[in-house]
Amino acid sequence: MKKTTITCAALAALCAAGIGPAAAQDKAPIKIGTALDFTAVYTFVTAEYSQGQRDYAALVNARGGVLGHPIEIDVVDTGNQPQRGIAAYERFKDEGAVLCDFLSTPVSRAVVPRALADGMNVITMFHGRSDAADGKVFPTIFPMTPAYWSQATTIVKYIDDQEKGDLKGKKIALVMIDSPFGREPLPVFQELAKRLGYEFQSFSYPSPGNEQSAAWTQVRRFKPDWTILWGAGGGQPVSVRDAIGNGIAPDRLASVIWISETDTNIIGADQTKGLLRFEGVAYGKDVPAIKAIEQQVIAKGKGAGPADKAGGTYYNIGAASIALVAEGARIALSKEGEPLTPAKLKNGIESIKDFTGEGLLPPVTITADDHQGGGRGRVDAWDGSKWVPKSQWAAAYQDIVWDLIHKSAEEFKASGK
Repeated sequence: MKKTTITCAALAALCAAGIGPAAAQDKAPIKIGTALDFTAVYTFVTAEYSQGQRDYAALVNARGGVLGHPIEIDVVDTGNQPQRGIAAYERFKDEGAVLCDFLSTPVSRAVVPRALADGMNVITMFHGRSDAADGKVFPTIFPMTPAYWSQATTIVKYIDDQEKGDLKGKKIALVMIDSPFGREPLPVFQELAKRLGYEFQSFSYPSPGNEQSAAWTQVRRFKPDWTILWGAGGGQPVSVRDAIGNGIAPDRLASVIWISETDTNIIGADQTKGLLRFEGVAYGKDVPAIKAIEQQVIAKGKGAGPADKAGGTYYNIGAASIALVAEGARIALSKEGEPLTPAKLKNGIESIKDFTGEGLLPPVTITADDHQGGGRGRVDAWDGSKWVPKSQWAAAYQDIVWDLIHKSAEEFKASGK
Protein backbone atom coordinates (compact mmCIF):
# COMPACT_ATOMS: atom_id res chain seq x y z
CA MET A 1 0.00 0.00 0.00
CA LYS A 2 1.39 3.36 -0.97
CA LYS A 3 1.35 6.04 1.72
CA THR A 4 0.84 9.30 -0.15
CA THR A 5 1.05 11.83 2.66
CA ILE A 6 1.34 12.29 6.36
CA THR A 7 0.19 15.78 7.28
CA CYS A 8 -0.09 18.04 10.29
CA ALA A 9 2.84 16.19 11.88
CA ALA A 10 5.09 19.09 10.89
CA LEU A 11 3.57 21.17 13.64
CA ALA A 12 6.93 22.37 14.90
CA ALA A 13 7.59 23.97 11.53
CA LEU A 14 4.24 25.75 11.69
CA CYS A 15 4.98 27.21 15.08
CA ALA A 16 8.52 28.13 14.11
CA ALA A 17 6.99 30.14 11.30
CA GLY A 18 4.91 32.03 13.85
CA ILE A 19 1.56 30.59 12.79
CA GLY A 20 0.38 29.50 16.21
CA PRO A 21 1.22 28.86 19.85
CA ALA A 22 3.66 26.13 20.80
CA ALA A 23 1.28 24.56 23.31
CA ALA A 24 -0.18 22.22 20.71
CA GLN A 25 3.05 20.21 20.57
CA ASP A 26 2.98 19.12 24.16
CA LYS A 27 -0.06 16.83 24.10
CA ALA A 28 -0.80 13.57 22.32
CA PRO A 29 -1.95 14.01 18.71
CA ILE A 30 -5.49 13.26 17.62
CA LYS A 31 -4.86 10.64 14.94
CA ILE A 32 -7.18 10.45 11.92
CA GLY A 33 -6.70 7.86 9.19
CA THR A 34 -7.86 8.75 5.68
CA ALA A 35 -7.62 6.00 3.07
CA LEU A 36 -8.86 7.65 -0.11
CA ASP A 37 -9.07 6.90 -3.83
CA PHE A 38 -6.54 9.13 -5.57
CA THR A 39 -6.05 6.98 -8.67
CA ALA A 40 -9.19 5.15 -9.80
CA VAL A 41 -12.86 6.18 -9.57
CA TYR A 42 -13.17 9.18 -7.24
CA THR A 43 -10.28 11.23 -8.60
CA PHE A 44 -12.68 14.06 -9.50
CA VAL A 45 -13.09 14.88 -5.82
CA THR A 46 -10.34 13.25 -3.75
CA ALA A 47 -7.38 15.60 -4.17
CA GLU A 48 -9.32 18.77 -3.34
CA TYR A 49 -11.26 17.08 -0.53
CA SER A 50 -8.04 15.80 1.08
CA GLN A 51 -6.38 19.19 0.65
CA GLY A 52 -9.29 20.83 2.45
CA GLN A 53 -9.03 18.31 5.28
CA ARG A 54 -5.31 18.86 5.73
CA ASP A 55 -5.51 22.64 5.52
CA TYR A 56 -8.29 22.80 8.11
CA ALA A 57 -6.28 20.53 10.40
CA ALA A 58 -3.29 22.85 9.92
CA LEU A 59 -5.53 25.78 10.89
CA VAL A 60 -6.60 24.02 14.08
CA ASN A 61 -2.99 23.25 14.90
CA ALA A 62 -1.88 26.79 14.16
CA ARG A 63 -4.42 27.96 16.70
CA GLY A 64 -2.99 25.65 19.36
CA GLY A 65 -4.70 22.37 18.51
CA VAL A 66 -7.83 20.93 20.10
CA LEU A 67 -7.32 21.94 23.73
CA GLY A 68 -3.60 21.59 23.05
CA HIS A 69 -3.79 18.36 21.06
CA PRO A 70 -2.60 18.64 17.44
CA ILE A 71 -4.57 16.88 14.71
CA GLU A 72 -2.47 14.40 12.76
CA ILE A 73 -3.85 13.04 9.48
CA ASP A 74 -2.42 9.93 7.84
CA VAL A 75 -3.30 9.78 4.13
CA VAL A 76 -3.00 6.70 1.90
CA ASP A 77 -4.32 5.77 -1.54
CA THR A 78 -6.70 2.82 -1.86
CA GLY A 79 -7.34 3.02 -5.61
CA ASN A 80 -10.98 2.42 -4.56
CA GLN A 81 -10.14 -1.20 -3.70
CA PRO A 82 -11.99 -2.44 -0.60
CA GLN A 83 -9.20 -4.81 0.43
CA ARG A 84 -6.66 -1.98 0.41
CA GLY A 85 -9.11 0.09 2.44
CA ILE A 86 -9.49 -2.71 4.97
CA ALA A 87 -5.70 -3.08 5.23
CA ALA A 88 -5.36 0.67 5.80
CA TYR A 89 -8.11 0.56 8.41
CA GLU A 90 -6.34 -2.19 10.35
CA ARG A 91 -3.10 -0.21 10.33
CA PHE A 92 -4.83 3.00 11.39
CA LYS A 93 -6.45 1.13 14.28
CA ASP A 94 -3.15 -0.42 15.36
CA GLU A 95 -1.44 2.99 15.26
CA GLY A 96 -3.97 4.65 17.53
CA ALA A 97 -6.39 6.38 15.18
CA VAL A 98 -9.65 7.49 16.78
CA LEU A 99 -11.48 7.99 13.49
CA CYS A 100 -11.20 6.95 9.83
CA ASP A 101 -12.47 8.31 6.51
CA PHE A 102 -12.60 6.49 3.15
CA LEU A 103 -14.63 8.83 0.86
CA SER A 104 -15.73 5.79 -1.13
CA THR A 105 -19.01 3.95 -0.87
CA PRO A 106 -17.57 0.49 -1.78
CA VAL A 107 -14.64 0.86 0.61
CA SER A 108 -16.62 2.32 3.49
CA ARG A 109 -19.32 -0.34 3.15
CA ALA A 110 -16.62 -3.03 3.31
CA VAL A 111 -15.15 -1.50 6.46
CA VAL A 112 -18.41 -0.77 8.31
CA PRO A 113 -18.88 -4.25 9.90
CA ARG A 114 -15.30 -4.23 11.23
CA ALA A 115 -15.62 -0.67 12.52
CA LEU A 116 -18.87 -1.49 14.32
CA ALA A 117 -17.30 -4.56 15.92
CA ASP A 118 -14.19 -2.60 16.94
CA GLY A 119 -16.00 0.52 18.13
CA MET A 120 -14.04 2.61 15.61
CA ASN A 121 -15.51 5.87 14.33
CA VAL A 122 -15.90 6.25 10.56
CA ILE A 123 -17.15 9.41 8.84
CA THR A 124 -19.13 8.97 5.62
CA MET A 125 -19.87 12.53 4.52
CA PHE A 126 -21.94 12.55 1.33
CA HIS A 127 -21.19 8.91 0.56
CA GLY A 128 -21.67 5.43 1.96
CA ARG A 129 -24.85 4.10 3.51
CA SER A 130 -27.77 6.51 3.89
CA ASP A 131 -29.15 4.28 6.65
CA ALA A 132 -26.01 4.95 8.72
CA ALA A 133 -27.91 8.03 9.88
CA ASP A 134 -29.55 5.64 12.36
CA GLY A 135 -27.16 5.91 15.28
CA LYS A 136 -28.79 3.10 17.21
CA VAL A 137 -27.94 0.56 14.51
CA PHE A 138 -24.70 2.25 13.35
CA PRO A 139 -23.32 3.68 16.61
CA THR A 140 -19.85 4.57 15.28
CA ILE A 141 -20.67 5.46 11.66
CA PHE A 142 -21.21 9.19 11.08
CA PRO A 143 -22.59 10.67 7.83
CA MET A 144 -22.87 13.97 9.79
CA THR A 145 -24.46 15.62 6.75
CA PRO A 146 -27.58 15.01 4.61
CA ALA A 147 -27.84 11.48 3.28
CA TYR A 148 -28.71 11.03 -0.39
CA TRP A 149 -32.36 10.59 0.57
CA SER A 150 -32.32 14.01 2.26
CA GLN A 151 -30.63 15.51 -0.78
CA ALA A 152 -33.46 14.19 -2.94
CA THR A 153 -36.14 15.68 -0.69
CA THR A 154 -34.38 19.05 -0.59
CA ILE A 155 -34.30 19.21 -4.39
CA VAL A 156 -38.00 18.31 -4.70
CA LYS A 157 -38.91 20.87 -2.03
CA TYR A 158 -37.11 23.54 -4.06
CA ILE A 159 -38.98 22.49 -7.20
CA ASP A 160 -42.29 22.53 -5.32
CA ASP A 161 -41.54 26.03 -4.06
CA GLN A 162 -40.82 27.25 -7.59
CA GLU A 163 -44.18 25.82 -8.67
CA LYS A 164 -45.86 27.68 -5.78
CA GLY A 165 -46.72 24.47 -3.96
CA ASP A 166 -48.60 22.89 -6.85
CA LEU A 167 -46.85 20.02 -8.59
CA LYS A 168 -50.01 18.25 -9.69
CA GLY A 169 -49.71 17.37 -13.35
CA LYS A 170 -46.04 18.36 -13.55
CA LYS A 171 -43.46 15.92 -14.88
CA ILE A 172 -40.16 15.23 -13.11
CA ALA A 173 -37.46 13.08 -14.70
CA LEU A 174 -34.56 11.43 -12.90
CA VAL A 175 -31.52 10.71 -15.07
CA MET A 176 -29.20 8.41 -13.14
CA ILE A 177 -26.11 6.32 -13.48
CA ASP A 178 -27.02 2.61 -13.49
CA SER A 179 -25.51 1.71 -10.11
CA PRO A 180 -26.67 1.34 -6.50
CA PHE A 181 -25.78 5.02 -5.98
CA GLY A 182 -27.85 6.06 -8.97
CA ARG A 183 -30.83 3.99 -7.94
CA GLU A 184 -30.73 4.92 -4.26
CA PRO A 185 -33.05 7.97 -4.39
CA LEU A 186 -35.76 6.19 -6.43
CA PRO A 187 -38.03 5.35 -3.46
CA VAL A 188 -37.89 8.97 -2.27
CA PHE A 189 -38.93 10.40 -5.63
CA GLN A 190 -41.64 7.77 -5.98
CA GLU A 191 -43.08 8.44 -2.53
CA LEU A 192 -43.01 12.20 -3.07
CA ALA A 193 -44.78 11.71 -6.41
CA LYS A 194 -47.64 10.06 -4.54
CA ARG A 195 -47.73 12.84 -1.95
CA LEU A 196 -47.31 15.85 -4.24
CA GLY A 197 -49.04 14.58 -7.36
CA TYR A 198 -46.29 14.92 -9.97
CA GLU A 199 -45.62 12.37 -12.72
CA PHE A 200 -42.27 10.69 -12.27
CA GLN A 201 -40.07 8.64 -14.58
CA SER A 202 -36.47 7.52 -14.24
CA PHE A 203 -33.93 6.98 -17.03
CA SER A 204 -30.58 5.26 -16.56
CA TYR A 205 -27.30 5.25 -18.44
CA PRO A 206 -24.41 2.77 -18.13
CA SER A 207 -21.35 3.48 -16.01
CA PRO A 208 -19.09 5.44 -16.25
CA GLY A 209 -21.43 7.77 -18.12
CA ASN A 210 -19.45 8.67 -21.23
CA GLU A 211 -22.39 7.67 -23.46
CA GLN A 212 -25.89 8.73 -22.42
CA SER A 213 -27.65 9.49 -25.71
CA ALA A 214 -30.18 6.65 -25.42
CA ALA A 215 -31.36 7.87 -22.03
CA TRP A 216 -31.72 11.45 -23.20
CA THR A 217 -33.69 10.43 -26.26
CA GLN A 218 -36.22 8.88 -23.87
CA VAL A 219 -36.17 11.97 -21.65
CA ARG A 220 -36.95 14.18 -24.66
CA ARG A 221 -40.03 12.06 -25.40
CA PHE A 222 -41.17 12.34 -21.76
CA LYS A 223 -40.98 16.18 -21.94
CA PRO A 224 -40.27 16.81 -18.24
CA ASP A 225 -40.95 20.12 -16.53
CA TRP A 226 -37.95 19.47 -14.27
CA THR A 227 -35.00 17.08 -14.59
CA ILE A 228 -32.80 15.77 -11.78
CA LEU A 229 -29.31 14.36 -12.35
CA TRP A 230 -27.93 11.58 -10.15
CA GLY A 231 -24.36 10.89 -11.19
CA ALA A 232 -20.77 11.81 -10.38
CA GLY A 233 -17.39 12.35 -11.98
CA GLY A 234 -16.95 12.41 -15.74
CA GLY A 235 -20.57 11.50 -16.43
CA GLN A 236 -21.87 14.77 -14.98
CA PRO A 237 -20.65 17.11 -17.75
CA VAL A 238 -22.02 14.62 -20.28
CA SER A 239 -25.43 14.70 -18.58
CA VAL A 240 -25.59 18.49 -18.54
CA ARG A 241 -24.47 18.79 -22.17
CA ASP A 242 -27.00 16.20 -23.30
CA ALA A 243 -29.77 17.85 -21.28
CA ILE A 244 -29.12 21.26 -22.81
CA GLY A 245 -28.77 19.68 -26.26
CA ASN A 246 -32.22 18.14 -25.81
CA GLY A 247 -33.83 21.46 -25.01
CA ILE A 248 -33.77 21.39 -21.20
CA ALA A 249 -32.99 24.80 -19.72
CA PRO A 250 -30.22 24.77 -17.06
CA ASP A 251 -32.51 26.45 -14.52
CA ARG A 252 -34.83 23.43 -14.79
CA LEU A 253 -31.95 21.01 -14.28
CA ALA A 254 -30.84 20.05 -10.75
CA SER A 255 -28.05 17.73 -9.61
CA VAL A 256 -27.16 15.72 -6.56
CA ILE A 257 -24.20 17.23 -4.67
CA TRP A 258 -21.54 15.75 -6.97
CA ILE A 259 -21.17 18.54 -9.51
CA SER A 260 -18.76 21.44 -9.20
CA GLU A 261 -17.32 24.51 -10.84
CA THR A 262 -14.84 22.24 -12.61
CA ASP A 263 -17.75 20.56 -14.41
CA THR A 264 -19.47 23.80 -15.36
CA ASN A 265 -16.23 25.14 -16.80
CA ILE A 266 -15.70 21.94 -18.80
CA ILE A 267 -19.15 22.34 -20.34
CA GLY A 268 -18.91 26.12 -20.64
CA ALA A 269 -19.35 28.61 -17.83
CA ASP A 270 -21.86 30.72 -19.73
CA GLN A 271 -23.81 27.82 -21.25
CA THR A 272 -24.48 26.40 -17.79
CA LYS A 273 -25.83 29.57 -16.18
CA GLY A 274 -28.79 28.69 -14.00
CA LEU A 275 -27.77 25.05 -13.41
CA LEU A 276 -28.99 23.91 -9.99
CA ARG A 277 -27.49 21.53 -7.45
CA PHE A 278 -27.84 20.36 -3.87
CA GLU A 279 -25.39 22.07 -1.51
CA GLY A 280 -24.53 20.66 1.89
CA VAL A 281 -21.41 22.73 2.65
CA ALA A 282 -21.07 26.42 1.87
CA TYR A 283 -19.10 27.17 -1.29
CA GLY A 284 -16.58 29.96 -1.83
CA LYS A 285 -13.80 31.95 -0.23
CA ASP A 286 -16.08 34.33 1.66
CA VAL A 287 -16.69 31.68 4.32
CA PRO A 288 -14.95 32.79 7.55
CA ALA A 289 -13.26 29.41 7.99
CA ILE A 290 -11.76 29.58 4.50
CA LYS A 291 -10.59 33.16 5.05
CA ALA A 292 -8.84 31.98 8.21
CA ILE A 293 -7.14 29.13 6.35
CA GLU A 294 -5.93 31.53 3.67
CA GLN A 295 -4.52 33.93 6.26
CA GLN A 296 -3.09 31.52 8.82
CA VAL A 297 -2.04 28.55 6.68
CA ILE A 298 -1.83 29.25 2.95
CA ALA A 299 -0.31 32.73 3.26
CA LYS A 300 2.41 31.19 5.45
CA GLY A 301 3.30 28.70 2.71
CA LYS A 302 1.91 25.76 4.71
CA GLY A 303 -1.02 24.78 2.48
CA ALA A 304 -1.35 21.16 1.36
CA GLY A 305 -1.91 21.96 -2.32
CA PRO A 306 -2.60 24.68 -4.89
CA ALA A 307 -3.75 27.87 -3.17
CA ASP A 308 -6.49 28.52 -5.74
CA LYS A 309 -8.37 25.37 -4.68
CA ALA A 310 -9.35 26.90 -1.34
CA GLY A 311 -13.03 27.81 -1.42
CA GLY A 312 -13.88 25.24 -4.08
CA THR A 313 -16.78 22.84 -3.69
CA TYR A 314 -14.82 19.73 -2.75
CA TYR A 315 -12.12 21.58 -0.82
CA ASN A 316 -14.75 23.09 1.46
CA ILE A 317 -16.42 19.72 2.00
CA GLY A 318 -13.09 18.31 3.15
CA ALA A 319 -12.53 21.25 5.48
CA ALA A 320 -16.02 20.82 6.94
CA SER A 321 -15.36 17.14 7.70
CA ILE A 322 -12.39 17.98 9.92
CA ALA A 323 -14.23 20.92 11.48
CA LEU A 324 -16.91 18.50 12.69
CA VAL A 325 -14.36 15.99 13.98
CA ALA A 326 -12.40 18.71 15.78
CA GLU A 327 -15.59 19.96 17.44
CA GLY A 328 -16.45 16.43 18.54
CA ALA A 329 -12.95 16.01 19.95
CA ARG A 330 -13.17 19.35 21.79
CA ILE A 331 -16.42 18.33 23.44
CA ALA A 332 -15.08 14.88 24.32
CA LEU A 333 -11.89 16.19 25.90
CA SER A 334 -13.81 18.88 27.78
CA LYS A 335 -16.32 16.41 29.20
CA GLU A 336 -14.31 13.21 29.65
CA GLY A 337 -10.69 14.31 29.71
CA GLU A 338 -7.59 12.65 28.35
CA PRO A 339 -6.71 10.39 26.66
CA LEU A 340 -9.03 10.79 23.69
CA THR A 341 -10.34 7.34 22.74
CA PRO A 342 -12.68 6.27 19.94
CA ALA A 343 -15.45 5.82 22.52
CA LYS A 344 -14.96 9.29 23.95
CA LEU A 345 -14.83 10.84 20.48
CA LYS A 346 -18.09 9.04 19.59
CA ASN A 347 -19.74 10.63 22.62
CA GLY A 348 -18.31 14.01 21.68
CA ILE A 349 -19.58 13.86 18.11
CA GLU A 350 -23.00 12.83 19.40
CA SER A 351 -23.01 16.00 21.54
CA ILE A 352 -22.44 18.45 18.67
CA LYS A 353 -25.21 21.05 18.70
CA ASP A 354 -25.97 23.82 16.20
CA PHE A 355 -22.37 23.76 14.93
CA THR A 356 -21.63 25.74 11.76
CA GLY A 357 -17.86 25.41 11.47
CA GLU A 358 -17.33 29.17 11.03
CA GLY A 359 -19.82 29.35 8.19
CA LEU A 360 -18.98 26.10 6.42
CA LEU A 361 -22.16 24.29 7.45
CA PRO A 362 -25.81 24.80 8.23
CA PRO A 363 -26.46 24.34 11.97
CA VAL A 364 -25.53 20.70 12.60
CA THR A 365 -26.84 18.80 15.61
CA ILE A 366 -25.77 15.18 16.00
CA THR A 367 -27.33 12.88 18.58
CA ALA A 368 -27.04 9.23 19.51
CA ASP A 369 -30.14 8.61 17.37
CA ASP A 370 -29.46 10.98 14.47
CA HIS A 371 -26.02 10.72 12.86
CA GLN A 372 -27.20 12.69 9.83
CA GLY A 373 -26.94 15.93 11.78
CA GLY A 374 -30.44 17.15 11.06
CA GLY A 375 -30.47 16.73 7.28
CA ARG A 376 -30.27 20.42 6.38
CA GLY A 377 -29.18 21.48 2.92
CA ARG A 378 -30.04 24.01 0.24
CA VAL A 379 -30.11 24.49 -3.51
CA ASP A 380 -27.70 26.80 -5.28
CA ALA A 381 -27.29 27.87 -8.90
CA TRP A 382 -24.33 28.51 -11.18
CA ASP A 383 -24.27 32.17 -12.30
CA GLY A 384 -21.47 31.82 -14.84
CA SER A 385 -18.62 32.31 -12.37
CA LYS A 386 -19.74 31.00 -8.99
CA TRP A 387 -22.44 29.09 -7.12
CA VAL A 388 -25.14 31.28 -5.57
CA PRO A 389 -27.62 30.03 -2.91
CA LYS A 390 -31.22 29.92 -4.13
CA SER A 391 -32.84 28.64 -0.93
CA GLN A 392 -32.26 28.69 2.81
CA TRP A 393 -30.66 25.90 4.83
CA ALA A 394 -33.51 23.52 5.69
CA ALA A 395 -34.49 19.87 5.97
CA ALA A 396 -37.44 18.64 3.89
CA TYR A 397 -39.88 15.74 4.16
CA GLN A 398 -37.86 14.09 6.89
CA ASP A 399 -40.71 11.71 7.76
CA ILE A 400 -40.16 10.00 4.39
CA VAL A 401 -36.38 10.03 4.85
CA TRP A 402 -36.50 8.50 8.33
CA ASP A 403 -39.00 5.83 7.32
CA LEU A 404 -36.46 4.68 4.73
CA ILE A 405 -33.53 5.01 7.14
CA HIS A 406 -35.18 2.89 9.82
CA LYS A 407 -36.39 0.25 7.36
CA SER A 408 -32.97 -0.12 5.73
CA ALA A 409 -31.13 -0.07 9.07
CA GLU A 410 -33.33 -2.85 10.40
CA GLU A 411 -32.57 -4.91 7.29
CA PHE A 412 -28.84 -4.39 7.93
CA LYS A 413 -29.31 -5.36 11.57
CA ALA A 414 -31.02 -8.57 10.53
CA SER A 415 -28.63 -9.56 7.74
CA GLY A 416 -25.36 -7.80 8.58
CA LYS A 417 -25.13 -6.36 5.08
